[in-house]
Amino acid sequence: MKTDEELRADVVAELKWNPRIKSNQIGVIVKDGAVTLNGMVETFAEKMYAERAAKGVKGVRAVAEDIEVKLPTQMRKTDEGIAEQAARLLTWNSTLRNTNVQVEVRNARAILTGEVDWLYQKETAAKRVSELEGVTGVFNQITIRKRKAADERDVKREIMSALHRHANIEASKVLISVADGKVTLNGDVDAYHDRDLIENAVRNTEGVTDVIDNLRVI
Repeated sequence: MKTDEELRADVVAELKWNPRIKSNQIGVIVKDGAVTLNGMVETFAEKMYAERAAKGVKGVRAVAEDIEVKLPTQMRKTDEGIAEQAARLLTWNSTLRNTNVQVEVRNARAILTGEVDWLYQKETAAKRVSELEGVTGVFNQITIRKRKAADERDVKREIMSALHRHANIEASKVLISVADGKVTLNGDVDAYHDRDLIENAVRNTEGVTDVIDNLRVI
């Protein structure tokens, strides 16, 4: 098992290695395997990339993020300008084109509303909008359109089948419960990367409207 000092060195190295993270003002604190990121970046997307990078380092048990987004003057946009970018994005993106997702922008923070059929569409909308220049925050209030209730046993079976297709995931360690479209995950995984794979499998399963992730990284 890595010491906190070794883990911190690995996280710092990962942040420096990732070409999407340009800031040299991100601080890293590690205690008992839990990583806290603080400091300043120039874009909201960079903030998200930093968090994902830290989660991808082997041995990281938890990540807390307290990074501030401070846009350079030349990157600042009006709320109307950001909203126009978002509208074009929703029109061009094949995953979101035929949805009724709407974006309202207040003080450079994007608020997403509307309904979609799949949970992965909700996550995709937030991810793509977060990458727009000028955005400093995203609030995802998109809901999943209610359809005929899926059989909970079928939903669970589909998720387990997807997990078994990933050779590096110990599906037997993951406990899945389904209630009214909401999937709750419990158990232990070896790395954040495995946790992300599991969450993606759940999001891509028909009938899932929400995910409660209680998985622990050991």
